[in-house]
Amino acid sequence: MNITLDEAAKEKVLSHLDKDKLLLLTFEDGVGAYSQHAMIHMQTQFSINIISQEMEKADYDETIPSNIGDFWIKGYSKEDLQEEMTIKFNPRLSTFSLSGEGGLIDDNLGFIDFTKN
Repeated sequence: MNITLDEAAKEKVLSHLDKDKLLLLTFEDGVGAYSQHAMIHMQTQFSINIISQEMEKADYDETIPSNIGDFWIKGYSKEDLQEEMTIKFNPRLSTFSLSGEGGLIDDNLGFIDFTKN
């Protein structure tokens, strides 16, 4: 598996990263400290999360390489992902999207920096 961020997405995410922070690609299923909610409907939903090295990440047991560093994931969420994925940022709407070789995975990929107060 691999994730490629377009230039706009790279710029947006990298502005929140430093050597003491980790990237998460969180499957929004209500499991873990960073999942915002469990969806009742059938929509697959993910978010990009940034945490510090010291923050809890026990539920995140696998990584996916990207062009800005590894994304930690909940291993079981791989079944909703694809081998080659792209994260794009739409500056007009200020939204991220996640797609793969099979098409769109999440057209409104969330972004939360948990290191900000």
